[in-house]
Amino acid sequence: MKKNATAVWNGSLKEGHGKLTTQSTTLHDTQYSFKSRFEEGVGTNPEELIAAAHAGCFTMQLSAYLSEEGFEIDSIESKCDIDLVNGAIVTSHLTIAAKIKDITDSVFQQHVTKAEKNCPISKVLNAAISTSATLV
Repeated sequence: MKKNATAVWNGSLKEGHGKLTTQSTTLHDTQYSFKSRFEEGVGTNPEELIAAAHAGCFTMQLSAYLSEEGFEIDSIESKCDIDLVNGAIVTSHLTIAAKIKDITDSVFQQHVTKAEKNCPISKVLNAAISTSATLV
Protein backbone atom coordinates (compact mmCIF):
# COMPACT_ATOMS: atom_id res chain seq x y z
CA MET A 1 0.00 0.00 0.00
CA LYS A 2 1.20 3.50 -0.79
CA LYS A 3 -0.57 6.67 0.31
CA ASN A 4 0.30 10.31 -0.26
CA ALA A 5 -0.41 13.85 0.75
CA THR A 6 0.56 17.17 -0.79
CA ALA A 7 1.64 20.38 0.92
CA VAL A 8 1.70 23.73 -0.92
CA TRP A 9 3.27 26.75 0.78
CA ASN A 10 3.15 30.37 -0.37
CA GLY A 11 5.26 33.14 1.15
CA SER A 12 7.69 33.42 4.03
CA LEU A 13 7.61 31.25 7.12
CA LYS A 14 5.84 33.72 9.42
CA GLU A 15 3.62 35.58 6.96
CA GLY A 16 3.01 32.76 4.52
CA HIS A 17 0.36 30.07 4.50
CA GLY A 18 -0.10 26.60 3.17
CA LYS A 19 -2.66 24.03 2.17
CA LEU A 20 -2.61 20.28 2.75
CA THR A 21 -4.45 17.73 0.63
CA THR A 22 -4.53 13.97 1.23
CA GLN A 23 -4.96 11.30 -1.42
CA SER A 24 -8.40 10.44 -0.01
CA THR A 25 -9.28 14.17 0.00
CA THR A 26 -10.34 13.91 3.65
CA LEU A 27 -8.03 16.89 3.92
CA HIS A 28 -8.57 19.07 0.86
CA ASP A 29 -6.79 22.41 0.73
CA THR A 30 -6.75 22.34 4.54
CA GLN A 31 -5.12 25.49 5.87
CA TYR A 32 -1.94 25.52 7.91
CA SER A 33 0.39 28.34 8.84
CA PHE A 34 3.02 29.53 11.29
CA LYS A 35 0.20 30.76 13.53
CA SER A 36 -1.68 27.43 13.47
CA ARG A 37 1.56 25.66 14.31
CA PHE A 38 3.19 27.88 16.91
CA GLU A 39 0.48 30.27 18.06
CA GLU A 40 -3.34 30.25 18.04
CA GLY A 41 -4.20 30.38 14.37
CA VAL A 42 -6.93 28.74 12.32
CA GLY A 43 -5.94 25.48 10.66
CA THR A 44 -3.95 22.38 11.42
CA ASN A 45 -0.23 21.69 11.78
CA PRO A 46 2.17 18.79 11.20
CA GLU A 47 2.40 17.83 14.87
CA GLU A 48 -1.38 17.67 15.23
CA LEU A 49 -1.54 15.43 12.16
CA ILE A 50 1.16 13.15 13.56
CA ALA A 51 -0.80 12.96 16.84
CA ALA A 52 -3.96 11.99 14.92
CA ALA A 53 -2.06 9.42 12.86
CA HIS A 54 -0.41 7.88 15.93
CA ALA A 55 -3.66 7.71 17.91
CA GLY A 56 -5.53 6.18 14.97
CA CYS A 57 -2.84 3.68 14.04
CA PHE A 58 -2.20 2.57 17.62
CA THR A 59 -5.92 2.11 18.28
CA MET A 60 -6.36 -0.06 15.19
CA GLN A 61 -3.26 -2.13 16.09
CA LEU A 62 -4.50 -2.66 19.64
CA SER A 63 -7.91 -3.66 18.29
CA ALA A 64 -6.26 -6.20 15.99
CA TYR A 65 -4.27 -7.80 18.80
CA LEU A 66 -7.29 -7.97 21.11
CA SER A 67 -9.51 -9.40 18.35
CA GLU A 68 -6.90 -12.04 17.50
CA GLU A 69 -7.14 -13.21 21.13
CA GLY A 70 -10.93 -13.36 20.93
CA PHE A 71 -11.72 -10.39 23.17
CA GLU A 72 -14.93 -8.48 22.55
CA ILE A 73 -14.21 -4.77 22.19
CA ASP A 74 -16.87 -2.29 23.20
CA SER A 75 -14.65 0.75 22.60
CA ILE A 76 -11.08 2.01 22.59
CA GLU A 77 -10.38 5.73 22.81
CA SER A 78 -6.80 6.90 22.37
CA LYS A 79 -5.49 10.44 22.77
CA CYS A 80 -2.00 11.28 21.55
CA ASP A 81 0.04 14.20 22.86
CA ILE A 82 3.04 15.22 20.74
CA ASP A 83 5.77 17.41 22.21
CA LEU A 84 7.85 19.55 19.84
CA VAL A 85 10.94 20.94 21.58
CA ASN A 86 13.70 22.89 19.84
CA GLY A 87 12.54 21.76 16.41
CA ALA A 88 12.26 18.06 17.22
CA ILE A 89 9.41 15.79 18.23
CA VAL A 90 10.70 14.47 21.53
CA THR A 91 7.70 12.52 22.80
CA SER A 92 4.49 10.96 21.62
CA HIS A 93 2.34 9.95 24.57
CA LEU A 94 -0.79 7.85 24.14
CA THR A 95 -3.57 7.86 26.75
CA ILE A 96 -6.02 5.00 26.29
CA ALA A 97 -9.47 4.39 27.75
CA ALA A 98 -10.95 1.06 26.72
CA LYS A 99 -14.00 -1.10 27.40
CA ILE A 100 -13.08 -4.71 26.71
CA LYS A 101 -15.18 -7.63 27.93
CA ASP A 102 -13.60 -10.33 30.10
CA ILE A 103 -10.01 -9.06 30.06
CA THR A 104 -7.68 -8.61 33.03
CA ASP A 105 -5.66 -5.43 33.40
CA SER A 106 -2.44 -7.43 33.12
CA VAL A 107 -3.42 -8.95 29.76
CA PHE A 108 -4.72 -5.59 28.53
CA GLN A 109 -1.43 -3.87 29.43
CA GLN A 110 0.53 -6.56 27.55
CA HIS A 111 -1.48 -5.85 24.40
CA VAL A 112 -1.09 -2.09 24.86
CA THR A 113 2.70 -2.45 25.08
CA LYS A 114 2.74 -4.72 22.02
CA ALA A 115 0.64 -2.24 20.02
CA GLU A 116 2.78 0.69 21.18
CA LYS A 117 5.89 -0.99 19.80
CA ASN A 118 4.39 -2.40 16.61
CA CYS A 119 1.92 0.04 15.10
CA PRO A 120 3.37 1.44 11.85
CA ILE A 121 3.29 5.06 13.07
CA SER A 122 5.26 4.13 16.22
CA LYS A 123 7.83 2.59 13.91
CA VAL A 124 7.94 5.56 11.50
CA LEU A 125 8.77 7.97 14.30
CA ASN A 126 12.24 6.42 14.11
CA ALA A 127 12.42 5.77 10.36
CA ALA A 128 14.89 6.50 7.62
CA ILE A 129 13.86 9.60 5.67
CA SER A 130 14.48 10.07 1.95
CA THR A 131 13.82 12.94 -0.44
CA SER A 132 13.59 13.70 -4.14
CA ALA A 133 13.85 17.42 -4.89
CA THR A 134 13.47 19.39 -8.10
CA LEU A 135 13.63 23.13 -8.65
CA VAL A 136 10.86 24.33 -10.96
